Amino acid sequence: MSNTYQIFLISDSTGETLDRIFLSLKAQFKNIDYKVNSYSFTRTENQILKILDLAKNQPNSIILYTIVDNNLAKFLANNCDEKKIPCFGVLGSLILSFSKLFNQKASHEPSGQHVLNEEYYNRIEAIQFTMNHDDGNLLGDVEKSDIILLGVSRTSKTPTSIYLANKGYKTTNIPLVNKNSIPEIIKKNPQSFCIVGLTTEAERLADVRKNRMNSLKEKNNKNYTDLEKIKKEVEEAKSTFKKYKWPTIDITRKSVEETAASIIKIHEIYINKKKG
Repeated sequence: MSNTYQIFLISDSTGETLDRIFLSLKAQFKNIDYKVNSYSFTRTENQILKILDLAKNQPNSIILYTIVDNNLAKFLANNCDEKKIPCFGVLGSLILSFSKLFNQKASHEPSGQHVLNEEYYNRIEAIQFTMNHDDGNLLGDVEKSDIILLGVSRTSKTPTSIYLANKGYKTTNIPLVNKNSIPEIIKKNPQSFCIVGLTTEAERLADVRKNRMNSLKEKNNKNYTDLEKIKKEVEEAKSTFKKYKWPTIDITRKSVEETAASIIKIHEIYINKKKG
């Protein structure tokens, strides 16, 4: 009998929420073999029956679902019971609990989180701003940034910026190449912006840069990957952050999500100080 679990992710929308939940869930269990079968925009009983026909013929099938329509969710759960397939609703109990807490009926509208409201348009604007202000570009309007990231090359500034943009933060990232990298408006008013310095261990940075150069088949730029020069770069960056009293995050063992979460907390503190 196969020891591989067949995970069926059934969503009435894009499936993005369910994917993220399963990603967090599977991280808690090591040495488990699984295959993910994703089904998005599942909104009819016929679609569910077809999926369950596939699931019942697979060993070790498990179903996770996000379906906000009560009748459809019950239909799925009841059929899973009949077929003896483990089935878990991810949002059902949460929606019910919040409905009681708010004393308000839920809309039970699929894709409700994707409504084209003001928050959506603000996020799109943040993404466009961030892409235009990547890698030190268009610094003439840097004061429009919600967050400014500084760091030497290959300290995850761009992916972190894009992640923050998807959260609605207009983010500018500036590579620290030399003493002239930082715009004068920032130097003159170092505490007037939400600025975060990103740093990492020199040895790890050297490996990242070497991999980058290998992928580009570039072998001539020895200074870029020289460990001693990198150590000097990192220390100079740290000195700059300390000089202007900017908060610093060491990204060496952090994922982009973890780094972004720390930056958002820093931004919250910055905003509260401005209000105070």
